Amino acid sequence: MARTVLFDELGGPEVLRLADVPVGEPGPGEVRIRVDAIGVNRAEALFRSGHYIEPVRRFPARLGTEAAGEIEAVGPEVAGLRPGDQVSVVPAFSQNDYGVYAERAIVPAAAVLRRPGASGAVDGAAVWMPYMTAYGALIEVGGLRPGDTVVLNAASSSVGLAAIHVAERIGAVPVALTRSAAKREALLKEGAAEVVVTGPDVPEAEILERVRAATGGRGAELVLDAVAGPGMTALARLVADEGTLMVVGALSGEPTPYPGIELGMPALNVRTYTVHETTRRPERLRRAAAFVASGLRSGAFRPVVDRTFELAEAAEAHRYLDAHAHVGKIVLTVEH
Repeated sequence: MARTVLFDELGGPEVLRLADVPVGEPGPGEVRIRVDAIGVNRAEALFRSGHYIEPVRRFPARLGTEAAGEIEAVGPEVAGLRPGDQVSVVPAFSQNDYGVYAERAIVPAAAVLRRPGASGAVDGAAVWMPYMTAYGALIEVGGLRPGDTVVLNAASSSVGLAAIHVAERIGAVPVALTRSAAKREALLKEGAAEVVVTGPDVPEAEILERVRAATGGRGAELVLDAVAGPGMTALARLVADEGTLMVVGALSGEPTPYPGIELGMPALNVRTYTVHETTRRPERLRRAAAFVASGLRSGAFRPVVDRTFELAEAAEAHRYLDAHAHVGKIVLTVEH
């Protein structure tokens, strides 16, 4: 039996409950992990509330796709992994099939990466999803190059901070948008070349002017939109001619105008991106893992952990996530 976070209906953080659940043995292509830390992501809050890109298929439902721990057992047809390995789990599966908000969890071996020896469990649960999302969106799909500018909203999220670090590492210029002036200094410290505070009281023309000033007047080659909703049209105006507006999240929860552009704007590409485009394609996952591991070894990349909660405090962790006050990652820890 393992303490596991479940929910029996869609709703807010209050629907989460802790229960003892049988774990069993891993099947073909699976491993069982003793979970030591769990990365909390926006996808879980959306799945819990019924607003994720895939619906909950059955109740009780589980949560979680990112964790760190130790392999306890290996199923048939698994090569290269063995009990005792210190590993991280990356988001490469549906929460309808597996969930890692638990003391022990069975996951696909294809979603497991060995953790560097110097990396602790909290760091191991906080680093892979943000950096794989940033790598996939900016480089693998977005084609960001040295000298390009990337504009990103929700910049204080774990993905936003990782995107700043990735852009810096390849010689691109990260411009951060944030609704909170209190986060400005933290974003500059993390490497943002420019921080533009947005909000209902800031005229759109002022935001456009500051971004154009930061790019020599041409606009951004890539705009990463983690919010979507009605503000997508304003973001489209920040894109350079033949640049890309990439939607990577839907924090606004509001309908998104499509294509979110108007005639007379510079020519631009509009596309969506999810981390599954990287983690569920073996060759992309291999390249992403190598890129992120290289950045971790050099010190260019590092997990930014805002706060930790215990597994039994999963509902409180989700309330904190929903408040949008954090800078970086929220992590659940598991005591054995």
